[in-house]
Amino acid sequence: MLARLISFDTTSRNSNLPLIDFVRSWFDNYDVSYRLSFDPTGLKANLHAIIGPVQAGGIAFSGHVDTVSTDGQTWTGDPYTLRRQDGRLIGRGTCDMKGFVAGMLAAVPYIKARELSQPVHLFLTYDEEVGYHGARRLVEDLTCSGLWPTACVVGEASGMLPILAQKGRFIARAEVIGHMAHSSESHRGVNAVHAAAEAIAWLAAESRRLSQDGPFEEGFDPPCTLLQAGHFTCDSMPNTISHLASFDIEWRNIPATDPKQELLRFQAHVAAIIEPSMRAAHRECGFHYATVTDLAAVSVPPEHDLARAACDITGAKAGGKVSYCSEGSVFHPAGIDSIVCGPGHLPQVHRPDEWIDESQLVACEDFVRRIVDRMAV
Repeated sequence: MLARLISFDTTSRNSNLPLIDFVRSWFDNYDVSYRLSFDPTGLKANLHAIIGPVQAGGIAFSGHVDTVSTDGQTWTGDPYTLRRQDGRLIGRGTCDMKGFVAGMLAAVPYIKARELSQPVHLFLTYDEEVGYHGARRLVEDLTCSGLWPTACVVGEASGMLPILAQKGRFIARAEVIGHMAHSSESHRGVNAVHAAAEAIAWLAAESRRLSQDGPFEEGFDPPCTLLQAGHFTCDSMPNTISHLASFDIEWRNIPATDPKQELLRFQAHVAAIIEPSMRAAHRECGFHYATVTDLAAVSVPPEHDLARAACDITGAKAGGKVSYCSEGSVFHPAGIDSIVCGPGHLPQVHRPDEWIDESQLVACEDFVRRIVDRMAV
């Protein structure tokens, strides 16, 4: 199954429909019902399959089928032909995350043969690597169908350790409007770079405060919210002060921190300290803001049925916490309690000769089967 999935080049810039058609044939062979939802171009699709009662509730397994590009990477073989070497399975997407998808698809005959009292949902999504667009579209389709699962396992690489909490990621873009002037008469203009730099200095101090004063949540590395500014741009002409600048503000927040409230604090500081002198010089000057990324922090309590089942099955004494995001950051706020548990480890993904250990793939399929028996039979 993994060899077949790897053979499709589903780099995010490409259509994923050939792979989806292959999976549809697989489901048709086992009389599994499914729904498709498409991106605006119609060239990419999510697939939502249901085994057992076609109704809301039950457990979901979710994997994205798009991959990052191999451009500029040096591979020792064809990235789209699966190779076995010293217990490793090598190919683009083996770890991120067609390995998990292969595990859940290979388990279909087993799941189909079980007497299910609850539905088992299988999600395949597009465009995770470029903005979680497929997961957002899937949530829209779930709203239309009403076929919401109660809980979900997102199969991102975790070494088959259940991950019960993830940091959120919130990015806002600040655009600074100044007023152009010749640099010999800079007092007649408003320097957008100066205003942006003053704002970024406040953010740098705020970043230090968060790292020193918290709040903190043990288990995360680091145990606090991270804040940084980046992607700084400005207009540039000889002998002229900049009248346009922009930068991104990124929070990687623990569940106890609300980045939207933190943004409001920043905006209040800008409005009180930086903008008055700008607008006194030229009324059109000031800051404008836009949301670029909004991924919620996720936290599932250890006593949750899915958390207990995942820890029991994997032998984990406790669930882990990670600083990265997954599609659970889209599903969880929509009401689907989500954990991460999948084969492989982060250092194996997005690299030349991406690989997954064969034993992890075996453990993945076994995990899917046992979660079904625990949660749906």
